[in-house]
Amino acid sequence: MVSTCVVLLSLTCATLAQTGGGIEGLKAKAESGEAKAQYGLAMAYADGRGAQKDDLKAVFWFRKSAAQGNAQAELKLGSMYYTGTGVTRDLLQAAAWFRKAADQGDASAQFNLGLSYEYGWGVQQDDAQAALWYQRAAEQGHTSAESRLGLLFYSGRGVPNDYSQAAIWYRKAAEQGFAEAQFNLGGMYLTGKGVQEDLAQAAMWFRKAADQCDSDAQVFLGGMYAQGHGVPQDYAEAYMWFDLAMACKLDRTHLEVARHDRDAVASHLSSADLSRVQQRAHQWAEDHGFAKPAL
Repeated sequence: MVSTCVVLLSLTCATLAQTGGGIEGLKAKAESGEAKAQYGLAMAYADGRGAQKDDLKAVFWFRKSAAQGNAQAELKLGSMYYTGTGVTRDLLQAAAWFRKAADQGDASAQFNLGLSYEYGWGVQQDDAQAALWYQRAAEQGHTSAESRLGLLFYSGRGVPNDYSQAAIWYRKAAEQGFAEAQFNLGGMYLTGKGVQEDLAQAAMWFRKAADQCDSDAQVFLGGMYAQGHGVPQDYAEAYMWFDLAMACKLDRTHLEVARHDRDAVASHLSSADLSRVQQRAHQWAEDHGFAKPAL
């Protein structure tokens, strides 16, 4: 599910400030039946800000607020049922609460409901319904929904297969910095599907995703540097991106591919060049907070 922690946290702080009486003032308003205060109190218990963290109390007050139609509380209650936080995990209940918030136009809830339909979580699996809810969220600028909608158009699931539409939605998410969409858009420029083939554009989008430690993008970018496709041929740069891919999230098969390709380009480097690029990769990983490749 898409994280809304930052937004929800700011709302909690704002709600506490608006009560003027801190947590006690918020509690008094919540007990008097104010839906917004009930939501704010639930967030205080959920986050442990202004009150001792208590998931059971958080669920209690989210439910009170949601019962009055507060879309944010409906979304949060659905998320708690999805994760099993403060309640027994129940995907049926999660989907039901996501739907209530989605019907009120909440983009995150619409996206979560789309995911529920795509994967059959608490509802019957239905790609057409997934596409419908993704599109509603995407039209509000929800980046994950834009990316998922692009994937459905690319694969023809729930919507007609349409590479041009896939590229449009990938681009919307990519331009907002969503790494998965940046990688997918790069792939479309690489293959000429939905866009005119452009290896320089492919490399550019792979680089944007690679800079966010998207391991697939790092492998593709390394390959482009190794072959001089869309970028000047540069074995040191290729080595660095293959090496970094190994430090990010790769399954065993792709890890072996990255290692093979890294070692292949290493044969083109002098000992001094190899040492320098290993140090660069080491520093890049450190700067980006990832495990360092072995030197």
